[in-house]
Amino acid sequence: MSIGNFSETLFEKAPIVGIIRNVALEDVKQILPIFREAGLTTVEITMNTPDAAEMISWAIANESEGLNIGAGTVCTKDDLEAALEAGAQFIVTPVINKKVIKSCVKKGIPIFPGAFTPTEIYNAWTLGATMVKIYPATSLGPEYIKDLKAPMNQLKLLPTGGVGLENMTAFLNAGANGLGIGGQLFDKKLIEAKDWAGLKAHFQQFVEKLG
Repeated sequence: MSIGNFSETLFEKAPIVGIIRNVALEDVKQILPIFREAGLTTVEITMNTPDAAEMISWAIANESEGLNIGAGTVCTKDDLEAALEAGAQFIVTPVINKKVIKSCVKKGIPIFPGAFTPTEIYNAWTLGATMVKIYPATSLGPEYIKDLKAPMNQLKLLPTGGVGLENMTAFLNAGANGLGIGGQLFDKKLIEAKDWAGLKAHFQQFVEKLG
């Protein structure tokens, strides 16, 4: 199923949303092919990254074959308009903004809004969220996902914030439908050193953990 060019099939193949924040465009150009070759499929470029809209446009034009490319840190309708104009295929927010969620639902764009408490999470879901981003996830850990799913097993949850190699399996076993991973995935040292082979091997470790 493909809504707004977002491929659920691709996402399910490797249910990780890789979060690119504060990475330069020339590095993104190197990273995206490696990301795909390693077996990852879905990437979010945050709107508070310098030149985010330009990056999204470039990624859609050059690297969208085999990748879902979305926009993150979308807090306002203005952010949303800029992201969609750039061609973002899905939207991620850190908070619940009803206008942003409803606008995405109306346009058929997958939306992963950020929420934390059971009430916020349920509200985001009833507004039409594709998946609810549980942020920050590490504060309460994998058990929280399990606790949420017990009474509300229809929820689709994407824990984000502090998810890495050491705890991703626990989150998936607790019932997470996907994982949002930023700094632990896009290793700053490897990127600064332009160690692209090292970065690819690093990405592959995450893919192996997905099993």
